[in-house]
Amino acid sequence: MKPLPLDYLLTKTRKALVLVDVQNEFCHPDGVFGKKGCDLSPITNMMTALERLVPSAREKGVPIVFIQNVEDDNTDSFAWKMRPDAREDSANEGVCRRGSWGTELYGFIPREGDILVQKNRFSGFLNTPLDAILKNKGIETLVFTGVATNICVETTARHALILDYHVILAQDACATFYPDLHEATCKNIRLWFGKVADSKEIVSAWIGNAPAPARKIPEECL
Repeated sequence: MKPLPLDYLLTKTRKALVLVDVQNEFCHPDGVFGKKGCDLSPITNMMTALERLVPSAREKGVPIVFIQNVEDDNTDSFAWKMRPDAREDSANEGVCRRGSWGTELYGFIPREGDILVQKNRFSGFLNTPLDAILKNKGIETLVFTGVATNICVETTARHALILDYHVILAQDACATFYPDLHEATCKNIRLWFGKVADSKEIVSAWIGNAPAPARKIPEECL
């Protein structure tokens, strides 16, 4: 059986645009990576693509999902705090603490009808209502964007496939501070988990979601 083509997924299935962790902590010059002196040009490029995708999604009636990383003492297990085995210490610094400026969304403000889900692990589905919300809306295809490409975006996209969603990664609307890992994620998604496309390609292809069919209420319940 041949995979469904990109155009089919973007025109014939009910889809949603997912922004993963587009937050001050990861994107703003005063966030944890900006303060470390990381090159923020991947963020700039990502925002350019998102500024193309988000308005288009609103215009076409495609639901928008904001996934927001929020952590606190109640979610900090010892294993979680001690997870990296490298010189990268950002994971141990306590990022995106509940109530902090770092947790706030960067560049976009959710509107009425948008979906906002908070998570405290790499996957936006783990211990969150995201799957139930999407299934209730009849969503079949998810277009993934955000940061970091190789961490929370990839983890959430992998989890989406396991939950039987079609996966599309908008490669220019994702960012990480490791270019080689960005490319590795794109290749990995393309080979095993879904499709990879440019934001311009997505915008030119998709149309508004067809409304989910109304559930018929049995007469005895009326």
